[in-house]
Amino acid sequence: MGLEITPGFSEPLGASPDADGANFALFSAHAEKIELCLFDGEGKREVARLALPNRSGDLWHGYVPGIGADVRYGYRVHGPYAPQEGHRFNPNKLLIDPYARRLDRPFVLKDVHFGYKPAEGDLSFDARDSADETPKCVLVAAPGNARSSRLGTPWRDTILYELHVRGMTMRRQEFAPAARGTLAALASPQIVAHLKDLGVTAVELMPVHPIGDEPRLVKLGLRNYWGYNPVNFFAVEPRYARAPDSGREFRDFAAALHEAGIEVILDVVFNHTAEGNELGPTLSFRGIDNASYYMLPHQDRRRYVNHSCCGNTLNVAHPRVRALVKDALVHWAKAGADGFRFDLAATLGREGESDSWSPDGLIAEIAAHPELSSLKLIAEPWDTGPGGYRLGAFPVPYREWNGRFRDGVRRYWRGNARAGEFATRLSGSSDVVPAKGPLASINFVTAHDGFSLQDLASYNEKHNWENGEGNADGSNENYSWNCGAEGPSEDRDIRALRARQKRNLIATLLLSQGVPMLRAGDELGQTQRGNNNPYCQDNETSWLDWRPMKPDDAAFLRFVQHAIAVRRGNEAFRRETFYSGAERRGGGKDIVWLYPKDREMTAADWDSSSAFGCAFGDDGRFTLLANPTSLAVTFIVPAAEGGPWETVLDTADEGETHSRVARGGMRALQAHSLVLMKEARE
Repeated sequence: MGLEITPGFSEPLGASPDADGANFALFSAHAEKIELCLFDGEGKREVARLALPNRSGDLWHGYVPGIGADVRYGYRVHGPYAPQEGHRFNPNKLLIDPYARRLDRPFVLKDVHFGYKPAEGDLSFDARDSADETPKCVLVAAPGNARSSRLGTPWRDTILYELHVRGMTMRRQEFAPAARGTLAALASPQIVAHLKDLGVTAVELMPVHPIGDEPRLVKLGLRNYWGYNPVNFFAVEPRYARAPDSGREFRDFAAALHEAGIEVILDVVFNHTAEGNELGPTLSFRGIDNASYYMLPHQDRRRYVNHSCCGNTLNVAHPRVRALVKDALVHWAKAGADGFRFDLAATLGREGESDSWSPDGLIAEIAAHPELSSLKLIAEPWDTGPGGYRLGAFPVPYREWNGRFRDGVRRYWRGNARAGEFATRLSGSSDVVPAKGPLASINFVTAHDGFSLQDLASYNEKHNWENGEGNADGSNENYSWNCGAEGPSEDRDIRALRARQKRNLIATLLLSQGVPMLRAGDELGQTQRGNNNPYCQDNETSWLDWRPMKPDDAAFLRFVQHAIAVRRGNEAFRRETFYSGAERRGGGKDIVWLYPKDREMTAADWDSSSAFGCAFGDDGRFTLLANPTSLAVTFIVPAAEGGPWETVLDTADEGETHSRVARGGMRALQAHSLVLMKEARE
């Protein structure tokens, strides 16, 4: 192929086609030479190798006339291979453009991807060419703004639903095999109808970026299913798209959900990449400029700072790395994303190998960005580095995953926690986010990481043997309760108690102040057979089971729908400010904490009693009663101001019956149950 290359332009980074050709721009501060490699239409044969002819500062660039969309390409970057100095250049390894918007196939890790000889250690040098085994970048035109308008659902009305693109539809038999596990299937009328019938307002997609499998998993014949191991931040994992144009498929998916009134939140991983530590492969960033893209210890540049517990940490102190992160977020916002959940977001506040942390760098820049500040921004406010638990430290407009809500609610319903912490979580976690209000707390009792809701009520211990780590992986602190038997049980009483515990947990989640997040599959009774870390289980352990539901599972689905409807229909559960206990207009307090024996809770009661209640609300009053003990408790219900109390939800009877009590009277609360009553206006 007789192609020429001209100097081109340093911006924008990445590959940018126009009517006459395409511009290529790549950042590297320490490279000595960069070659653009072009491939045939199947991405198998290298047809041209062109040195980028110009360098503007640390931006290398060139323009190739006469080429257009769908051209396959990659880079070879020359420079010193000096691991002790932090440099790992190896031009024999074809590299993925960090700004590539499409890859032509998934990554399949091979020995040839390592920049060193695996048998000799990372100080050796491997001269084998990796091009045959490396996905090629695909030249695509920069997309315009998404064709659907952003919904802008207020946080107070938001109900999140965390799901995995592949796992959501792999077992939907009505879809063609090639369509299962794709964004197209996720946008199907059947899935959209399920989401709407459930009542959620936003889906939070686990990572959709191209995935690199860890070497250990490859040896075991497993895959990184969850996707928290990215190779690139601008493209869609090829397995998640049915159409070759994966970017278009994402945009169509987002438009379909927006039409149904459902927002799209992307889980993004900017704390590390799939290249791992010094023994990992050379796929992109490591071979382009290892010393700039990654945090390296000053005293040993051969190693990597590892605040992610995944081998490396992106160097967000570097301005070009910060720009990469913000450019990727803007790219997805233009494609239809309504917001982002930042995995291990505390890492974004680390700007060196020290233990110091600050939200004033990249975290603040994202919050102030004109194209990002109005989106939904959610932080997982911790990482695995020193002092990494930063819950409550993220500035406005970030919301934060509240791990203390998860743990406190689980402990309470397991029966070994007092009422005080549970009441704090129920009322919005004012101890965690005192200045930002309850809507800063993303509440959850289950998520992708940990037991499913069914397993939370079925297992005391994790059972992760199939992960190949000797059951050493995954958390040991699950605060779960098997209700009397470990794993599946045909005992009628145990099954009934498990169903009640599930109702207690989901009702607490949906009736608490804050923003609730449900885990996909919990409403269907999904089990992972006790695996609380199925990150590598791309199989029926993780995929949702859509077969006809058993009666108890169908009843639980109706309960979840009912609890969501209660939340959405009553402003008392969607406050922007904390209840204060102060007098409200017209008399009475905005919330009163109730001891079972017809009086308010005292300081001593919070420490000694686990059954309690509260009466709250402004426009319409509610009373909520909770009893995690194994004995029934009788409450004296406070006098109602309007009509009698009507039971809206009772976890002892699946919440499907309604009854009334007098304006003030006795209310028996069954063991392990929660009741919500509303003042019935007459």
